[in-house]
Amino acid sequence: MGLGVSLILIAVGAILTWAVDVQANGLNVNAIGVILMIVGLVGFVLSLAFWSTWWGPGYWGGNRAAPAAGGRTIRRRRVASTAPVEEEIVEDY
Repeated sequence: MGLGVSLILIAVGAILTWAVDVQANGLNVNAIGVILMIVGLVGFVLSLAFWSTWWGPGYWGGNRAAPAAGGRTIRRRRVASTAPVEEEIVEDY
C-alpha cells in the first residue's frame, strides 16, 4: 500500500465517520469509517518507514562504504545525468 492509497483510505474513513448519517441493520457505518482511518494511518506510517528514498538512496540499505585505514570512511557520490549531451564538433582545414 502506498502513500496515495493510505490517504484515500483515511479520507473515505473520515467521510464515513463524520459526514454520513445512515442507519442500517447489522452495519455500523461509523465503525467502518474508524477502521478505514486506522488502516490508512498504519499504511501511511509503514510507507514512510520503508520508503527507500526518504533519506536518500541507499541510506537504510547495506550499501555503506567500508572504513579506510585510519578509521575514516570514504564515500563517493555518483551522479547520473539523464540529459542528452550535445557537443559541437569543430573541424580544422
